Amino acid sequence: MSCKKGWLDAKPSKSLVVPGTPEEYQTILDNTSLFNNGGPIWGEVASDDHYATDNIVNAASAIERNSYIWAKDVFEGNTVVNWQNAYRRILQCNIVIEGLDDLPASEHQTTSFKNTKGSAYFYRAYDFYNLAQEYCKAYTASTAASDLGIPLRLSANINEKSFRATVQETYDQIIGDLRTARALVPVSPVYKTRPSQAAVYGMLARVYLSMEDYSLAKVYADSCLALHSKLLDYNTLNASASRPFVRFNDEVIFHWLTGFSNITRLGQVDNSLYDQYQLNDLRRTLFYTPAKVFKGTYDGTFSLFNGLATDEILLIRSECLARAGQVNPALSDLNTLLKSRWSNSVPYVPVTASSSTDALDKILVERRKELAYRGLRWTDLRRLNKDTRYAKTITRTIAGQNYQLPPNSQLCVFPIPIEEINASGIPQNPR
Repeated sequence: MSCKKGWLDAKPSKSLVVPGTPEEYQTILDNTSLFNNGGPIWGEVASDDHYATDNIVNAASAIERNSYIWAKDVFEGNTVVNWQNAYRRILQCNIVIEGLDDLPASEHQTTSFKNTKGSAYFYRAYDFYNLAQEYCKAYTASTAASDLGIPLRLSANINEKSFRATVQETYDQIIGDLRTARALVPVSPVYKTRPSQAAVYGMLARVYLSMEDYSLAKVYADSCLALHSKLLDYNTLNASASRPFVRFNDEVIFHWLTGFSNITRLGQVDNSLYDQYQLNDLRRTLFYTPAKVFKGTYDGTFSLFNGLATDEILLIRSECLARAGQVNPALSDLNTLLKSRWSNSVPYVPVTASSSTDALDKILVERRKELAYRGLRWTDLRRLNKDTRYAKTITRTIAGQNYQLPPNSQLCVFPIPIEEINASGIPQNPR
């Protein structure tokens, strides 16, 4: 009411609101509270690494409770923040990519331009991949061309209609974005919240593992470890600390967190997992409190780490080698990792195996133990459930009622949020 006529019609200088340099576009991606946060939390809640008491489940949000018991209607019409924020990040990545392309040609060969553009492709791929782990079927080569994937938003034009790509198209886009990023990002990051060549290779290894393309997963694990192979010596850490690990520690290649859940934060580790840690395995006390609540996140807070780290990549290579029948190299990687987790007060006895199958069995056990609460178990369950040797039925009991998730159930794919269905008309996942 106090403004003079025409004041609200005045337009600010375009240069104040539209980024004009690669450095200004980089500031969009450096919003770490948005861009390094939001991994697949509902899959983590639904996984078998933990259990929650009735009190914890009853106090949790409706989405958490429904994820935990694999309810048919998980979201009950509620806003799904991890879906919204993922596509918010994807939109901003598209804005950065298109904005950079519109800059003068003289900018296109600068280091800043390349780093920023490569980062945008990497972040977009990371979100596409995480969305695929919850909202479409696990990758199966024989059906990927017909299975429904996720909406692939590749433009900053918000008026373009969304449609669901196939699973094959989804993974092709993820891999294409990562390969584009590889040629642009630096070998080593300025900050671990930014991608690097090691992060691209590590992410490609993770993606190809989930696709069961073990030869390419091994190739990219090799490339990642050639650039980053640091391991923590767990003997140097304080097991009595409430948070034994520091953020950006030496093993971290790329920093990313899952979403938040009280069920994973307050629930206890499942006994079938906890009992597999030997007494001199330092992960037993570094990962868990005496009450068996997880504390071993690589973020150094209560937030769960979903980024890339050396231990995961070593385990990927180890598994791929075992599947290729290369038992000794597979066990060499496994023992390199496990020795760094073993108390130096007791001699470490290397793991041995009588066959490639025996080696694979042991590697998969250690993968679960090492990567607990990383937002990776849900993907592993969906991948391994296709192999009858490793298929698993998960059970829960809440308030005296039993719940069960059989292998390869439709409930292993989360429903698309109803607000997305209403807005775009894309088909829903059957549950």
